[in-house]
Amino acid sequence: MGSSDGKIHQVTSNGNIKENPLKIFVGYDPREDLAYEVCRHSILKRSSIPVEIIPIKQSELRKEGLYWRERGQFESTEFSFSRFLTPHLASYEGWAMFVDCDFLYLADIKELRDLIDDKYAIMCVQHDYTPKETTKMDGAVQTVYPRKNWSSMVLYNCGHPKNKVLTPEVVNKETGAFLHRFQWLEDNEIGSIPFVWNFLEGHNKVVENDPQTQPKAVHYTRGGPWFEAWKHCEFADLWLNEKDEFVKESTKKTAT
Repeated sequence: MGSSDGKIHQVTSNGNIKENPLKIFVGYDPREDLAYEVCRHSILKRSSIPVEIIPIKQSELRKEGLYWRERGQFESTEFSFSRFLTPHLASYEGWAMFVDCDFLYLADIKELRDLIDDKYAIMCVQHDYTPKETTKMDGAVQTVYPRKNWSSMVLYNCGHPKNKVLTPEVVNKETGAFLHRFQWLEDNEIGSIPFVWNFLEGHNKVVENDPQTQPKAVHYTRGGPWFEAWKHCEFADLWLNEKDEFVKESTKKTAT
């Protein structure tokens, strides 16, 4: 864990060590606003470390002049490409995380942060995944490509020299293959994270009596219970319980 250079900690003027919040950028799509809120709630509720959660909203990025590419026919969400602005949005400093909004966290994000190794440019779950479905979510086309789902949750070493390649210009013009397959990096610059941190609903399996296979974050990659067609998917109950809790807390806040 690299903390000597101020990436994770900083020393205050009176000599105390202060923990910098882990920046977590979450892909946002207006059609999945509730999914974003539940994902955010699930992280904050369980986190024992300071975190800063920032939605990546395409409309805001366009206003700021950071995103201008036209939407392609295979982009199933508004953050298909904007996710790769994460190092830029973190000012190319320290470690930051990107995650799709269709995740539900079941464990403390500190456990994930503690896996960080400064020798890598990025770290992610290296899935070997070929979806059987031809459509996902609300009828979007399901595409198949190498390293599929690797980019759905990534820890970025934003200060790594290689990640300085990810300028707004590059993110707006490069191909899906270049970006989603991390072609700006060598294979040995990509660290591996246990699959339970990006547990693909409908693909990964829990093995009985093997705690190593219990999901720490469920990824409803085919579609989650916020879509009518997927309300009975595996782990739907966990998401629905979290949603009810979020709604209850929001109602309470509004009432006070």
